[in-house]
Amino acid sequence: MNKVLLIIQREYLTRVKKKAFIVMTLLVPTLIVCMYGIIAFLALNNDELNKAHIIKVIDERGDYANKFHNVENLKFQTIHEPLAKAKAEVKKDEDSYLLWIPARINKTDTVQVFSKKKPSLTITGEVENQMNAIATNNGILKMGIDTAKLNAAKTSHITVGAREITDTGDTDANVGAAYGAGIAGAILIYISLFIYGAQVMRGVIEEKTSRIVEVIISSVKPFQLMLGKIIGVGMVGLTQFILWIILSASVSYIAGHFLTVPANPVMGFAKNLGANAVAEVGFFMFYWITGYLLYSALFAAVGSAVDSETETQQFMFPITLPLLFTYILSVSYLFQVPDSPLAVWLSIIPFTAPVAMMVRLPFGVPGWQMALSMLMMVIGFLFTTYIASRIYRVGILMYGKKASYKELVKWFFYKE
Repeated sequence: MNKVLLIIQREYLTRVKKKAFIVMTLLVPTLIVCMYGIIAFLALNNDELNKAHIIKVIDERGDYANKFHNVENLKFQTIHEPLAKAKAEVKKDEDSYLLWIPARINKTDTVQVFSKKKPSLTITGEVENQMNAIATNNGILKMGIDTAKLNAAKTSHITVGAREITDTGDTDANVGAAYGAGIAGAILIYISLFIYGAQVMRGVIEEKTSRIVEVIISSVKPFQLMLGKIIGVGMVGLTQFILWIILSASVSYIAGHFLTVPANPVMGFAKNLGANAVAEVGFFMFYWITGYLLYSALFAAVGSAVDSETETQQFMFPITLPLLFTYILSVSYLFQVPDSPLAVWLSIIPFTAPVAMMVRLPFGVPGWQMALSMLMMVIGFLFTTYIASRIYRVGILMYGKKASYKELVKWFFYKE
């Protein structure tokens, strides 16, 4: 046990003392706050966003002219001149657009907007919405329906809020915050497992190619070396996460006195989620630690089986595929149906649970599913660590021979 602790200490101190670790730990929280502040500043003070645009309308039908209403930054102006002349004038002005409505329009026809520069989706979307509204109103008038009575019957805009019924009463469901926190957690775990798992793999490859490992294993067992390296690098990642949280909170608090908008969206999520935020941070740490142990053991086995980083590709893809598959589903599907059978199974299977469970957590997970998932994560990393250690003990001393899956199976069954 003392030997494992020495390896952990060596791996940890070697990395945290590097300038890159110190710079990134201090720089990332500041960059996040600066980025958020710059985005907010540009959104509030950007001349391009606040610039007024003129949309000239040539209505050959006569059904739409003078029925458009001006909105913020968009002014409609009906003109009566040939299309070619109007297009030539618009070509000289980057801030004006030309809407041409031909004499005949079918339901499937596309009305054209001409401009010198490509128009934004906001502009084309606003024109489309207003034209559809005018066309509907024109159709109502042709049918002889009193539009005044129809408009009077319309109620004001209704906003739907979501409230969650709990044992202590109903509370704000915070759907937006839950969605943001779930996606952010999934992305963070997905990226960090790759970053720190790759560090373990590179460390193994470096020690193997430099032959340092031959000296080290004369004093410790290969399993102790692998375990110490995994835990040491994991502690580096954990330290960085904790420092990022503390520094982000501190910098956000200071920046909040100078910015008129929230300095850090993560703090907004925590505030909106209330007391649940503490529990979710705890679950996040559990799934990050167990997910890291699971994947880093496999990364270590890959590192021991090759002589250079370029040879790792054939083994990396099948290992990382479950994680990549779940990540893609998380940001496109799972957050919409967090209680679907697919989401439940992905949050229980150890190879996919770290990412899938982050999406489900903010929406509430039944206790038995959470307990089963956590148990499977523990069993999963113990199982993968055992398999990886069997490969690692042989592969770490193999040189000059390209490993294959068949070779890895042989290494696994080699006797001590």
